[in-house]
Amino acid sequence: MIYSGIFTLSLLLNACSGYSFNQPKTVGSTTSTPRTTETGRREVLGQMVAAAAAPFLIVDSAQASGGATAGRYTTIPIAKRRYYGRVQQAVHEFLLMAPAMVEQDMTAYDIQHFFDPQGTVIVAAKKKDVNGQCTKKDGDCKSKEIRDSRWNDMKASVYLLGNAFRTDQQKPPDRLPTVKAARAFFKEVDVIEKNIKKKKEKDPDTAAVYATALDILDTYLDLVELPPIDSGHYDKEFETLVGEKARIT
Repeated sequence: MIYSGIFTLSLLLNACSGYSFNQPKTVGSTTSTPRTTETGRREVLGQMVAAAAAPFLIVDSAQASGGATAGRYTTIPIAKRRYYGRVQQAVHEFLLMAPAMVEQDMTAYDIQHFFDPQGTVIVAAKKKDVNGQCTKKDGDCKSKEIRDSRWNDMKASVYLLGNAFRTDQQKPPDRLPTVKAARAFFKEVDVIEKNIKKKKEKDPDTAAVYATALDILDTYLDLVELPPIDSGHYDKEFETLVGEKARIT
């Protein structure tokens, strides 16, 4: 919009420079330009330039100050619709590990399942038929589902949601409080992922790391406007598809 405004302004200036009031007055063989006429031309041209430029200066100013506003009122609601469901479901499954962590048993199903790279359907299989008819020779028009661990999906959704909570579009992600909390959480849970592969039935060290991760997760949830882990909100399962509204489900 700004570029089109500049182009329009350029056309206007070119048109003004060729307009009749810019042409010198010819008397006989002598060309004269009275001072009063020259001053009048300058005033008129100045007014036309100012009038043409004003709307675009306003737009530019609005965009310059609206970068942060866009982050607050556009980016965040969209991010909530995209990632709230996935983040909440991940928190639900992360909290399911708590009883086993209290027992310090890393062989428990809820712990192993959370980190299982084939444990969660991230993208469900979809039909690829055309107008209700399968056109493939083998008759298989269903795409393959994409699976991964809930932990890997949590890392992606937690980071992307946190990165949207910004009031300054120029600020690097690593300087955002939400992203800092997310990375601190990732660091702890990565240690858990590494340790649970040993499948120890008694592992107090890993249980202690889990407790630390819970505290950091609580901080993150507050920063992204989600309820705390002890609110009971995460006792249920959540829809992980993109939501229709930017709200807690």
